[in-house]
Amino acid sequence: MELTAAEPRRKGLVQLYIDGEAAVKIDREVFLMSRLSPGDQLSDEELHKLILDSDNRRASEKALYLLEYRDHTSRELREKIARTAASKEAAEAAVKKMEELGLVDDDEYGRRYARELFEHKRFGPMRVRQELRQKGIRPELIDELLDEYDDPEAFSLRIGEILERKYPLWREDEKIKRRAHAALQRMGYSYEHIREGMRGLSDC
Repeated sequence: MELTAAEPRRKGLVQLYIDGEAAVKIDREVFLMSRLSPGDQLSDEELHKLILDSDNRRASEKALYLLEYRDHTSRELREKIARTAASKEAAEAAVKKMEELGLVDDDEYGRRYARELFEHKRFGPMRVRQELRQKGIRPELIDELLDEYDDPEAFSLRIGEILERKYPLWREDEKIKRRAHAALQRMGYSYEHIREGMRGLSDC
């Protein structure tokens, strides 16, 4: 096969023409490092390696770009890369590389995220479990974190604060009470947590 042309394209890509026909787009840096130029002969193996090298480089570049803006779990990173920049295999390799560099740490992310959900977003344990699971945090760590934050008294106080701030008329209006109850359930509090929180205010 003859490389008949290589034309720059948007987003750092180069369009390769093989035997006069448009073939594949590869990463510009990978193409430059290959030192290929129009007129060179190219085997199937060499072309395949170019495509793989391009895929892997773009996956790593996408991973670094995403991590500049915020931390990600390995699952989040893998899915975003595969969806927008590279194959699943290249995405997996890029994530492993980020883990080796210490840029992705699911356990540390899980601990920080659980603290944010419990202490700042004021979610209950069921919602926290759901959120951590969606991020791809391993089940053993989720159980450990929920045990660490398991404090029914604190949950009751927090529910009381939410009720007083957002639903101050819940005692007088049954409709408001039902709405408050539904909202607290969506935040991840169990029926028992909500009952105790409401009882605590009623006893005041």
